[in-house]
Amino acid sequence: MSPGKQASKDEAAAAMAAGARLEAMRRRVRLSRVAVLTAIAAGPIALCVAVASTPTTVQAATPNKPAAVRTAAAAANPGGYAQLFVSAWLRSSADDETSAQARLAQSMAPGVDLPDPASDAQSAPQSVTAVRTAQRGDGAWSVTVAAQYVDGWVRYYAVPVIADPAGVSFVVTGAPGVVAGPARASVPKSPYGVSVPEGGLSSAVGEFLAAYLTGAGEVERYLAPGVALTRVFPAPYTAVAVQQVSAIEETAAAAKVPADGTTVHVLASVEARDASGRWPLAYELTLKARSGRWEVAALQSGAGRDGGSR
Repeated sequence: MSPGKQASKDEAAAAMAAGARLEAMRRRVRLSRVAVLTAIAAGPIALCVAVASTPTTVQAATPNKPAAVRTAAAAANPGGYAQLFVSAWLRSSADDETSAQARLAQSMAPGVDLPDPASDAQSAPQSVTAVRTAQRGDGAWSVTVAAQYVDGWVRYYAVPVIADPAGVSFVVTGAPGVVAGPARASVPKSPYGVSVPEGGLSSAVGEFLAAYLTGAGEVERYLAPGVALTRVFPAPYTAVAVQQVSAIEETAAAAKVPADGTTVHVLASVEARDASGRWPLAYELTLKARSGRWEVAALQSGAGRDGGSR
């Protein structure tokens, strides 16, 4: 082959190679443009999705916050803790800091001094009971504890307690303070203002309570349909006598049993007897009329099931 023809072929091959490289570069440019446009388009879409989802997240989280606070507050009530501390504190002595009661009191209230009772001091309390708790804020509580002694004498102590946010840890932060006991609240007027005379209603009440408390007869025979009550077992008393029956509704005082389905609410005061004495008791009952007799529909004073207590 002549040198001229060889040169022409080399030039043609070079031109083809250059064209191929140019086309490859164009494809890369087109792909880069597509990628850039896709990223730009994806940016606003992602932003819209994020903005649209943000309120949902906030709304879902907001209702949970009050519930968590209420649960912690309910769990934080330190009444039992303060009661245990006062019991140990009153039974301890600064002269014997190694006793079990002293060590318990010191572990519950670090830095609180122990009492130093005289040798002829009154004996330890018979019982110690938390009677009131008041939250002061930020986990701080004041618990009023009553210490009752054998002779019936009662002394009240106010105990400062701190609870952690979770309500699982407590500490007494200062010595107890002797305070006056809680004032007696006024007794509201009883809604049971209708006196029920002797008759079918008072007899039904007395027979039911006798079966319920003494085991004399079956309880079921005195119950309205669909009501289930289990008698007290073992029977705590040998006899039960009705002292007084009062009602809310005037219908309960009628001489005759009213129409079926008539409902009355009564308060029965009874005297129960056992080998150790006589015991005054009271029961709130709901009775319904059916087929000329009164049947027990609910017992509020006591544990019922399947409609027995409403």
